Amino acid sequence: MQFYNNPSPELWDNLSRRPSSDSKDISGIVKSIMAEVKTGGDKALLRFTRKFDAPNLTSLPVTEEEIQAAESLVPQELKDAIRQAEKNIRLFHEAQKTDDIEVETMPGVTCYRKSVAIQNVGLYIPGGTAPLFSTLLMLGVPATIAGCDNITITTPPNKDGSIAPAILFTAQLLGIKNIFKAGGAQAIAALTYGTESIPKADKILGPGNQYVTVAKQLATLQGTAIDMPAGPSEVLVIADEDANPTFVAADLLSQAEHGTDSQVVLLCLSDNFRKAVSLEIEIQLQKLPRKEIAEKALKNSRSIIFNDIETCLQFSNTYAPEHLILALENPDIFIPDIKNAGSVFLGKYTCESAGDYASGTNHTLPTAGYARSYSGVSLDSFYKKITFQKITKQGIQNIGKIIEIMAESEGLQAHKNAVSLRLTAIKNEELIMNN
Repeated sequence: MQFYNNPSPELWDNLSRRPSSDSKDISGIVKSIMAEVKTGGDKALLRFTRKFDAPNLTSLPVTEEEIQAAESLVPQELKDAIRQAEKNIRLFHEAQKTDDIEVETMPGVTCYRKSVAIQNVGLYIPGGTAPLFSTLLMLGVPATIAGCDNITITTPPNKDGSIAPAILFTAQLLGIKNIFKAGGAQAIAALTYGTESIPKADKILGPGNQYVTVAKQLATLQGTAIDMPAGPSEVLVIADEDANPTFVAADLLSQAEHGTDSQVVLLCLSDNFRKAVSLEIEIQLQKLPRKEIAEKALKNSRSIIFNDIETCLQFSNTYAPEHLILALENPDIFIPDIKNAGSVFLGKYTCESAGDYASGTNHTLPTAGYARSYSGVSLDSFYKKITFQKITKQGIQNIGKIIEIMAESEGLQAHKNAVSLRLTAIKNEELIMNN
């Protein structure tokens, strides 16, 4: 890790930079992939999937037989854990349901707002070195609660063309059968444009590497919505002198092992604590199966000493972490100071892994500083809010003059006419009735 001692605020923006490849190079590659999938459909998608994932793949859709066979390949202990996590996530997300709104703003003028499920959603589930069946829970549960008509899963296959059994078991648990063997930018392209087998998505959700993130951003230019720019994982830990260095090291490594482009940041109050955490990192690192990945991530990671927790929080708000852990004796008192974070973990026993898997909150979160302006995935991510209004004869008489004045002031005569003609018609009707 890179070490800093009380850097001045002028340096904070620079210290908040994430590791990344040349975005221009990535953008060019992704644009080319998306163009080929747009014109070539399933053929192009299969070609890219063979190139990057499974050399001998012959078909993109996951068959019903593959889904059924997966259950027997998942250990009972894991199936039980997935089922309990699904219950917790469902409980938290069902609680996010809100009532439709109906307000009479003036006599005879009623405004409504209704939540309507997005019809076609595409769920991108990372695979490869770490198939994230947990991400399918985080996206699939709220999608099914919302009642989306068509839910499509794309996930990269293993080299032998198979999908991780835990992903297929989770899909079966959620009742989602539309699953395709495709990952990377090419999968995002398929969801953006649609292919012969993969339906076009109205919204694409799910985290991925930098190529996936760029592809999702390009998808928005084609009229497809996305959840957020969710790229490589990251965590920022703020620790006081009472924090447990062993726990803190474990939390940092839990994110570092995600990928070589992940980033972890430690903010603490003394060099002694920093050294204790560094020692623990070295000890725990040796036992990790993904040691080499974590080591590379740590090279782009930082440990910073500040004089007090308040300054740590100020830096954290500048950094805007995906995950923020407050390894503090009394973390709750600092909640009002948190302005920018994807998800926050309070106290020494609240490990970030809990949010990743089973506590109930969603782990699909904004990265790379996007927590300044984006929220994580929630039930609302699968809804669109449609407003309605109904104006009676009395209502247009009450509000009409206001509209006429404002429209005329903006020079929009047709807007004014839409009101004036109605008011004149009502006046004429009343004259006829009175004669």
